[in-house]
Amino acid sequence: MDSLLKLNITRRELLKAGAASAAAIAAPSVALAQAQDAPAQPPVMATVAFEVNGKPETLELDTRTSLLDALREHLHLTGTKKGCDHGQCGACTVMVDGRRINACLTLAVMHEGERITTIEGLGTPDKLHPMQAAFIKHDGYQCGYCTPGQICSAVAMLGEIKSGVPSLVSGKLTARPKVSGEEIRERMSGNICRCGAYSNIVDAITEVAGRSA
Repeated sequence: MDSLLKLNITRRELLKAGAASAAAIAAPSVALAQAQDAPAQPPVMATVAFEVNGKPETLELDTRTSLLDALREHLHLTGTKKGCDHGQCGACTVMVDGRRINACLTLAVMHEGERITTIEGLGTPDKLHPMQAAFIKHDGYQCGYCTPGQICSAVAMLGEIKSGVPSLVSGKLTARPKVSGEEIRERMSGNICRCGAYSNIVDAITEVAGRSA
């Protein structure tokens, strides 16, 4: 009973407390509105020069431009796909100096002077890259949206194995890894195929690995 008596407040005090709570809740919205009303700052631009598919390119870019957007929107190389835009699906995989990366997670200005290879730089309709030909032969795609990233990732992945780079499933860190279904699945796990063509993708990569071994 004593605790209930201590909670007794006047109507005026209750109104004051409610007003204070409403003001606290509204403060972030007011701050956001004020920020939106503030004049927009011009983007910071930078000149970036790199090699894309064997051709030198120089772009004037907003420093916030991702490598993916630089390739798609500025160089019109739309083979590289924008999937999740969070580095989770692998659809935007390209190779930078032979190393595979998610183009959506890196800024274009970070790659000054580097060699970038997209799906357009691997082969042509008249002369396919062996990995492209193997994907067709083994039906390693269905809708095809993830295929450019899958192929770029697969080519770079075989390069990793050839260079002796271990993976999570490699038996020994100091031993040269061998191409196997387990190694391929682990190393390609960052490339998602929502159509579920994984077994065919593994078959295609295995064939190319045997051919190049």
